[in-house]
Amino acid sequence: MQNLEERMKKTIESTRRTLSTIRTGRATPDLLSRITVDYYGSMVPISQVANISVVEGNILLINVFDANAIENVERAIMKSDLGVTPQRDGIVIRLILPDLTAERRQELAKIVKKQGEESKISLRNIRQDFLNEKKKDDSVTDDDVKHFTGKAQEIIDKYNREVEEVIKDKEKEILSV
Repeated sequence: MQNLEERMKKTIESTRRTLSTIRTGRATPDLLSRITVDYYGSMVPISQVANISVVEGNILLINVFDANAIENVERAIMKSDLGVTPQRDGIVIRLILPDLTAERRQELAKIVKKQGEESKISLRNIRQDFLNEKKKDDSVTDDDVKHFTGKAQEIIDKYNREVEEVIKDKEKEILSV
């Protein structure tokens, strides 16, 4: 049961990390966490080739460590789904994030809901794997399987409520102007 809860906690943390990369109108370095840069033939996260900081509410400042990599960082940002054009100033790149339109906020809210559904599916799969494992174990009786099924349902209900809370908070953050 403890292993079941640990796996479900990891799913919740993964959901939180994924949702932190969705733009909410404020600049945050997490927005760039999914972006990888071609750095001397290897694809590495942007945070390994540059320092990312927030200058003002909607401006990210990317200070690239290696001047030879600045074009690759720019190219990676352009290819990303951020929809922002980088502005280069020497070895520094500025990303000015435009205000979100109401239409874009609705699109982002749909993405958040979809991510929530994917998290719930992951939780159900974890529960099913756990129960299948118990059913295959010869030392586990049918009564034990029923007991484990009830306990697993209680645990998944708890984590489904947590996913709902995380999604609701993120939607509120996105939709607030």
